Amino acid sequence: MVAGAFSAFALPVLAATEAKGPLIEVWKTPTCGCCKEWVSHLERAGFKTTVHDVEDTSAIRAKKGIPLALASCHTGEVAGYALEGHVPASEIKRLLAERPQAVGLAVAGMPMGSPGMEGPPGAAQPQPRFDVLLVSKQGAPTVYRAYR
Repeated sequence: MVAGAFSAFALPVLAATEAKGPLIEVWKTPTCGCCKEWVSHLERAGFKTTVHDVEDTSAIRAKKGIPLALASCHTGEVAGYALEGHVPASEIKRLLAERPQAVGLAVAGMPMGSPGMEGPPGAAQPQPRFDVLLVSKQGAPTVYRAYR
């Protein structure tokens, strides 16, 4: 009886967990506020996240195959793809739907208006002006989506 009661209780909890989107692992420095905001953006879009606070993200960035020229303040990984910087959740969903042969996506630097870089609540929000780049396994990155 106890086992049955546990099973009846556990199944809805497991189903709710499984209903969320794919897991995104994120490596960021412990004090970076915009990285925390990007993680919140991902979670609001339905992704599960696991965050690793590290002192320096350059080693993980290199390990994931992101060129130094595309560096930002955090690096992520989802389903074998690297995510560098403030990549919008919508582009991550598109990447997972299309499954291109690529290292992953990058938003170089920390452009104002990108997810996590919107500015304080109540303040005038900057117009997004940045490119999401598809990082190829061989050759130069290409624009996956331009935000203007």
